[in-house]
Amino acid sequence: MKKTNFYEIHQRLGAKIVEFAGYLMPIQYGSIIGEHKAVRNSVGVFDVSHMGEVIVTGKNALEFVQNITVNDASKLSPGRVQYSAMCYPDGGIVDDLLVYKISDEQFMLVINASNIEKDFNWMNVNNNFDVKIENQSEEYSLLAVQGPSSKDVLQKICNRNLDLEYYHFFHAKIAGYEMLVSRTGYTGELGYELYFKGDKKMAEEVWNKIFEAGNEFNIQPVGLGARDSLRLEMGFCLYGNDIDQTTNPLEAGLGWITKLNKVNFIAKDVLIKIKSDGLKRKLIALSSEEKCFPRHGYDISISGKKIGTITSGTVSPVLEKPIALGYIDSNYAKEDSEVNFLIRGKESAAKVVGLPFVKK
Repeated sequence: MKKTNFYEIHQRLGAKIVEFAGYLMPIQYGSIIGEHKAVRNSVGVFDVSHMGEVIVTGKNALEFVQNITVNDASKLSPGRVQYSAMCYPDGGIVDDLLVYKISDEQFMLVINASNIEKDFNWMNVNNNFDVKIENQSEEYSLLAVQGPSSKDVLQKICNRNLDLEYYHFFHAKIAGYEMLVSRTGYTGELGYELYFKGDKKMAEEVWNKIFEAGNEFNIQPVGLGARDSLRLEMGFCLYGNDIDQTTNPLEAGLGWITKLNKVNFIAKDVLIKIKSDGLKRKLIALSSEEKCFPRHGYDISISGKKIGTITSGTVSPVLEKPIALGYIDSNYAKEDSEVNFLIRGKESAAKVVGLPFVKK
């Protein structure tokens, strides 16, 4: 098992460590609900160094990124970030990712930890553009500082004004070290992601300086458990649960990042046909007023008849009621439609709702 540069800190803090995507990662330090609320109400710090970073360099870098992703990377200027996805020729999703435009001839693609090897191989197989593709995932440490007080915390130890627009980035010094500072995150809150290279000593110093700066805001370390519940409250997809190679971006509600009118890209013709034929199923949001706990893999039903499957579910720490994402037959996907969670043979009433669950 791999360990991030923060592993010993997690141990000292008494985190519950689990295996995740080949790494030993903290699932929680104390209470998942407590960590979740710390991010919603003040500020929390996630070690997400297990994520993958792939650097694409060359005069045809844009053409390569355009071909391999569904969003329109030509709209990016240096210093901007874009949420996107890669698809197989049949429209199934290879991965969802962030595209960073470093310069006209260089991009950074940030991919999911569990998909690093698969994604890197996919990029190389489709490198018909004479670009250099480097997997630098193990060279980077990555911290996500998220919550309403995140800017106040980081501004104390940053050498630049942190008035970054959403999905923009720049290079700056945090705690005296050069890093890429990105106004991104997967919590729905104000937040920043800090990418930097360096040894364990440097990483620990950055962590400690962030926590010293955040002491007055009751800053908390946050594990993967609360990371999952936070993203679910916002309706953000998780690869392996809500999207994978058996789902396409249109049925997954990612039509907004799938630019079917841009230059040719992998799966474009297939996705155009899928849209033209009409979606047979859709990823929808569900909530319930009943006391139950929807989980991945449970059925969605009407009068005992299965009409879909839950892909992600929890009891929202903010709303204090069950919420879920799931695929259902398109005929039942209209907002306010009444359906059921089928949990161990018992139906619990639920309703199709709009996203996000927690309005910001």
